[in-house]
Amino acid sequence: MTIRLGDVVPDFTAETTEGPIRFHEWLGDSWGVLFSHPKNFTPVCTTELGQVARLKPEFDRRNVKVIGLSVDPLDAHEKWAEDIAETQGYAPNFPLIADPERTVSGLYDMIHPNASDTMTVRSVFVVGPDKKLKLSLTYPASAGRNFDEILRVIDSLQLTAQHAVATPANWKDGEDVIIVPSVSDAAAKEKFPGGWKTLKPYLRVVPQPGK
Repeated sequence: MTIRLGDVVPDFTAETTEGPIRFHEWLGDSWGVLFSHPKNFTPVCTTELGQVARLKPEFDRRNVKVIGLSVDPLDAHEKWAEDIAETQGYAPNFPLIADPERTVSGLYDMIHPNASDTMTVRSVFVVGPDKKLKLSLTYPASAGRNFDEILRVIDSLQLTAQHAVATPANWKDGEDVIIVPSVSDAAAKEKFPGGWKTLKPYLRVVPQPGK
């Protein structure tokens, strides 16, 4: 099935390296990142899981739970964790879903037959506390993901969920943002009493709220 932005993501039960979960219940009131890796004991995936483990305090700080998925069985996840710790310096400190029946992979359209009919692509799903899809990314199996970029987008998603702003190209937390066009100048005066810079009537730049 295809999951589109704003859809409530499919719920599921699964076995993980940290015990059985029901996905929506596991998320609770947190944001979530569900990401798939094509296969255990493969080089790019090893680097990715080590990177996510290294960055986990950053996800925690943003109230984001991370969970990985592979079509390999649970015992393979546990054995692979030793290799990840040895080569990357960080062992997985978040749950990994075992999906040998490809149940979750099917729900989230993670297997693209023209790429591989057995392995998942490198999918990323960012889910809000309302269980709705906020972002999806699809990488080929050959390209490792930039998890610093995923954190950057989460910063934007969380900011724009609270304020009537959008973030410009290459924006980073703390930089100026854009007042969304649906907010009139009169309404903007109430929301942004410190004022803003008008580059064009539709392009109004303001310091990031809360900074």
